[in-house]
Amino acid sequence: MRRYGKNPDEDDVRVRPNRKGNRPRTNIRPKHEDAAEGMVLTIDRGRLTCLVEDRTVIAMKARELGRKSVAVGDRVAVVGDLSGDEGTLARIVRIGERRSVLRRTADDTDPFERVIVANADQLAIVTALADPEPRPRLIDRCLVAAYDAGLEPLLVLTKSDLAPADELLETYGPLGLAHIVTSREELAAGAAAEIVRERLAGRTTVFVGHSGVGKTTLVNSVVPGERQRATGRVNAVTGRGRHTTTSALALPLPDGDGWVIDTPGLRSFGLHHVDPSRVILAFPDLEPGTADCPRACGHDEPDCALDRWVAEGHADPERLLSLRRLLRSRERRAGD
Repeated sequence: MRRYGKNPDEDDVRVRPNRKGNRPRTNIRPKHEDAAEGMVLTIDRGRLTCLVEDRTVIAMKARELGRKSVAVGDRVAVVGDLSGDEGTLARIVRIGERRSVLRRTADDTDPFERVIVANADQLAIVTALADPEPRPRLIDRCLVAAYDAGLEPLLVLTKSDLAPADELLETYGPLGLAHIVTSREELAAGAAAEIVRERLAGRTTVFVGHSGVGKTTLVNSVVPGERQRATGRVNAVTGRGRHTTTSALALPLPDGDGWVIDTPGLRSFGLHHVDPSRVILAFPDLEPGTADCPRACGHDEPDCALDRWVAEGHADPERLLSLRRLLRSRERRAGD
């Protein structure tokens, strides 16, 4: 060890240079009080398109946000170059509190949640009545996700000129779902768009459905003049559609009376994240009957108190059957 004597001066003390710069470390982050408010419209490879006032701005997530994810529909605070000119890049420095979050997992064994959309009010579940055939289990899973997120579900049935809607509507009748039935002729003539638009007014609505059901075609007709998205055809051999939408995109309804968010076609909808106790909240006629359920009851067990609740005449038995069918869908593959 080097000795400096009893009275060392500054020339005797060796000072190591600061190789990381002379700026001291600090945990204090800038407040960005001048940040502009924006809404995330779409996300592509780490670049986020945001609506800031009357223009779209390309931004990236600021480092101080860490691992916080940003989703389409998020209200965010943006700083930097907000001109929206080509080649410019701003930064998202804050994410606003979300009033709702629609999420899914890759499958029922995957614990990692993927946020699809934030701040939506309504989930439009689009399915064709034929070409391709309806997939009720996927509809069930979307309904569970909607109830879990606190979104109002809307069932949109397309291609009614190829098959009747009665049987499918009867299946979901006990749920009291709002629904729309359209044909290809109505869609081509613009009549379907007007009917659907009435259900979307004043809301932020997410459109989901498997590929080939006409979801994006319907979105393009509801929001004319905006960024038209590519549409695909159903494979004649497999009966499945081809993915043409690759990322979620928020589009404003005419006259600014709400938003439509188109999402990529689904082939699976994992529900690993869903707690049955949240799904029951969408059944206000059944929820009081869970007061005597055993701890951690999945509401589809031999000692579930809902059986007695229904037997005593407090609720329609068909409602309990519908709830249990939805809960069981968490344990089935979406493509079944």
